[in-house]
Amino acid sequence: MVEVKEKQYNDLLLVQLKEGIHKHKTMAFSFDVDNGILKYQGRQYFPNIDGLRERIMTEAHTSRYSLHPNSTKMYHDLREVYWWNDMKRNVADFVGRCPNCQQVKAEHQRPGGLTQNIDILMWK
Repeated sequence: MVEVKEKQYNDLLLVQLKEGIHKHKTMAFSFDVDNGILKYQGRQYFPNIDGLRERIMTEAHTSRYSLHPNSTKMYHDLREVYWWNDMKRNVADFVGRCPNCQQVKAEHQRPGGLTQNIDILMWK
């Protein structure tokens, strides 16, 4: 939590949003006074500084309790607590790069095989 707070002060967009909150111009974002972090509709905003988002996704994907969830499940789990721009796309790309998930997917896919010609009967 402390690291998130520190990283939010390094993001220029977040500094502008915090100023908008204090001036009552930004309604979707709020500032959690207790923790000192910016939130979007009650969810913590994570800036993309020093690989912070990548570490959150790694922890969510390889945790002993989650066991490599697919991108949809992982996105829904993360979005309950966190928010950032293009979150769904970032999660899908992250899961797509996971070597364990790619191996599991290959087992469940049916091989393409060769195409077969279909005889067409002409009625007279």
